Amino acid sequence: MSSADLPFQLNERVSCSIAAAARYGIPANLMLAVAEKEAGTPGLWMKNTNGTSDVGPMQFNTAYLSALAQYGITSQAVAAPGCYAYDLAAWRLRQHLRLDQGDLWTRAANYHSRTPRYNIRYRLDLITRATHWATWLQHCAAKECLQAPTHRPEGTEPRTATGPAERPLAMPYYTPRMITPAPTP
Repeated sequence: MSSADLPFQLNERVSCSIAAAARYGIPANLMLAVAEKEAGTPGLWMKNTNGTSDVGPMQFNTAYLSALAQYGITSQAVAAPGCYAYDLAAWRLRQHLRLDQGDLWTRAANYHSRTPRYNIRYRLDLITRATHWATWLQHCAAKECLQAPTHRPEGTEPRTATGPAERPLAMPYYTPRMITPAPTP
């Protein structure tokens, strides 16, 4: 099965995330991990307790989007299907990686929150997800992609003998490698 055989929603998330990561020079597995963690869908508006909403596949907060309105960025565009939300997320993630303080994972988790208690939870989950995606990307580079990884908290689904092998968690100092396109023959 190739990535084209993935369910439509997942295929869009994977292909748009990889393209956006390449366009903005960020590690593909990190972008895929953020996209998986946000887990939004086109058209989705999630109401928050503070009166704001998280919008679209990359769950942009309406408070953040109001600051981007001066550039013509609308919540409707971010909520729409297609790669726009992923491109905007990759741009934002690149800004955090370049300009923020802290290790790579803290800066990447600033995509979600700069508040330490929320950042650390997001960061730890991001490390796990990025590790799974790095393995998947390496597998895809060597062979056909069989299935996209999914992160499941321990104990939520039993593993079977035919399921994916357990993978070790990344260490906090792990830095994902940059995925670059293979040279054309």
